[in-house]
Formats: sequence, C-alpha cells, structure tokens
Amino acid sequence: MLETSARLLKLLSLLQTRRDWSGCELAERLEVGPRTVRRDVERLRRLGYPVEARPGVAGGYRLGAGASLPPLLLDEEEAVAVAVGLRTAVSGGVAGIEETSVRALAKLEQVLPSGVRRRVNAVGAATVPYPGHGPAVDPEALAVIAGACRDHERVRFAYRSHDGTSSRRLVEPHRLVHTGRRWYLVAWDVERDAWRTFRVDRIAPPPSPDRRFVPRDPPAEDIAAYVARGVSATRDRYQARVILRAPVAEVAPRVPPAAGTLEAIDARSCLLLTGADWLGGLAIYIADIGVDFEVLEPPELIALVRRLADRFARASS
Repeated sequence: MLETSARLLKLLSLLQTRRDWSGCELAERLEVGPRTVRRDVERLRRLGYPVEARPGVAGGYRLGAGASLPPLLLDEEEAVAVAVGLRTAVSGGVAGIEETSVRALAKLEQVLPSGVRRRVNAVGAATVPYPGHGPAVDPEALAVIAGACRDHERVRFAYRSHDGTSSRRLVEPHRLVHTGRRWYLVAWDVERDAWRTFRVDRIAPPPSPDRRFVPRDPPAEDIAAYVARGVSATRDRYQARVILRAPVAEVAPRVPPAAGTLEAIDARSCLLLTGADWLGGLAIYIADIGVDFEVLEPPELIALVRRLADRFARASS
C-alpha cells in the first residue's frame, strides 16, 4: 500500500486523466478501500483542491476548476518532451501562446536537474524554427473543443465557411487533427445528420459546451487520413486514384499524410489517393515515389502520363 502522501499525489494524477471516476474505480487503482478514498478526497479538499462528489449508486468524483493547479510528477524523459514541446509552441499556429510558452518554459527549466537542463538547452541551441504560414487559432477555443472531445460534450459555435457564409452549428466533437499548418475538428453535425470537418480558425470564439452525448462510430479508423482526403477534395482541382506496384509499408515513408493517403490492395500493391491543381506537378509527384504505377483516374492524368511515356520512348529509341 502506498504511503499517504504518495497516495494523494497518485489520486490527483488519476483525477487529472479523465473527467469522472467512481469511488470503486479509485479504490481499485489505489489498492485501498472506499472509506480510505473518501478520507483522501477530504484531505485534498483541505489542501485547496476542488474535488467534486456525486452521491448515490452512480456517484463518483471529479476534479473541478480551482485557483490552484495540481502538481505534476514528470520523469526525465517526460520533462524533456514537455520542454521541447514548449519551445516548439513558440513558433506554432496558436494565437498569443508564444509569451505563455516562454514563461512556462522558464519555470520548468528553473527546477530541472542540471543534466536534464543541458539536454533541453542543447535541443534549443541546435534548432532553428521554420516559420509557419497557416492561420492562427484561438487557444481558448482549442481548449474548449479538446475538452469536449475528451468529455463527450456537444459544442455550439458560429462557423464561417470558405465562401464567407456564416452559420450556427451544434456538433458532437470526435477528434482534433493538426496538419502542421492548420487545425481541423472532425465532428458529427447534429442538424445536418452527417460527419463534417471544420477548420478551427473559422470557428468564432468562444464555442460553448452543451449536454453530453453517447459517442458514435467514427467516420474512419484513420482520422488523419480522413481529414487529408477531405481537405484535398475541396482544395485540389484534380483528384487522382493510382495503383502503386509496391507494398504500403515500402511507399508509406514517401507519402506524407498532407500529400495523399494509401490503402493496401494486397501484399504487393496499394492504392494512392492524392490531388493537385496542376496535372504536371501531380504526374511528377507520383513518378517521384519511385515505383511502377497505374493511374485509374482522372482521365486528364491518364492521358498526360501516356503522352509522357510515348515521348520518353521516342527519345530513347
């Protein structure tokens, strides 16, 4: 059994990981009885942590909003990961987060052991940020949406589409996807009765949480690939389906999610779904993957590839 102080820290850590816990679940994780859990909750409250309780058979505990943040216990690898993430956030696509990230990084580095601090500083000294050009998103809106994804809460917000049209949406959020340039929300649109992908920078802050919902099956197993296909379909003039004569594992490192998605056909071939506004660039990209291929569509790309093949054949004869 853990000592009381260690058990309180573990209880705080558990309450941070998800929204609601039953008393029996906490007792099992802490390897104590329900009465000990109740006493530990009271100790946390006396220390200033707002632990909320719900009575009854279906009751439980949750960590409410309060003035103090619970302590975090990080090992060396976790501390390095957090520090690197904060350095990255300075040049990220979240509006107004740069100064906050610098303040948090300074606090973290102040308490790091000297060996870990040297590792973090080495990463910072050797890294040159590449400035992003995507639209910035509101950090509060991002936090609200992320919390709603975690807690299965509907969200209401005003949304501006690509043509400037504004509308009110009520959605059941599933996942946030970050492409490196933009943030996207995959959610079930309640009024349109269909899955939709929303650009977070087009959501007018602040979005407001609504009542909870029962999660439904997602639109795809690979949500990042699902978003990539949807973005390409709305952004690119030409949509291509290409059979690559190589296994998925072989070509996957050469096809980043932002460029296209891959679906296995069999052990020796796969299907590439990609798009572009310029046929020539699309043909060059497919050829640069470096494996034999067959274009299924669009017809314009099939014709271009045939013309190029004939030209190369005449040049080599």
